[in-house]
Amino acid sequence: MTAPAAPLALRRYGASDAATLLDTLTDVWAEAHAGHDDVAQAGFTPETLRRQITGHARRDEFTLIVAYAAGQAVGIGYGFRCTPDYWFGDLRPAITAQARDTDSLAGICELAVRTGWHGQGVGTSIHAALVAALRTQWVSLLAMPGDSPARRLYDRLGYEYAGPYRVGDGPVLDLLLLRAGSATVA
Repeated sequence: MTAPAAPLALRRYGASDAATLLDTLTDVWAEAHAGHDDVAQAGFTPETLRRQITGHARRDEFTLIVAYAAGQAVGIGYGFRCTPDYWFGDLRPAITAQARDTDSLAGICELAVRTGWHGQGVGTSIHAALVAALRTQWVSLLAMPGDSPARRLYDRLGYEYAGPYRVGDGPVLDLLLLRAGSATVA
């Protein structure tokens, strides 16, 4: 299903807005991941998203971008500046030296677009706004392994695979890394 052509408006929010927008963020995320059994099997649910956003909103420079069309939220993305130790954890020694030793790193935690809006540049626009707002040399994110539309987007944006990433007994995810100056427009 293709969404009607409507102008896209991106709005930037900070940590103080996260609690107010939590229901909207969860709704967009849930629709974007509906039918993705791998996401649910990995333990990612709307409730875990709510806890994740609430915890991350305490971080400095928490930045949230919401894409609106005709007044409806059609996509979301958020991230924050962080240290390589925080973001890469035990994988840090395997990361390229420039990213491993940088003091200019951002982690993008979520990027989700309602299904009717896939393929219309919403994810690319949100990503570009996040990268511009966070103003770092390096950007990293975690993705489900495999050939998904999200992973194809990250590849088009210029992300490179940095290694498998697991926190505790959680699922194995792909750690992706982008030198912000090398970001491309898909």
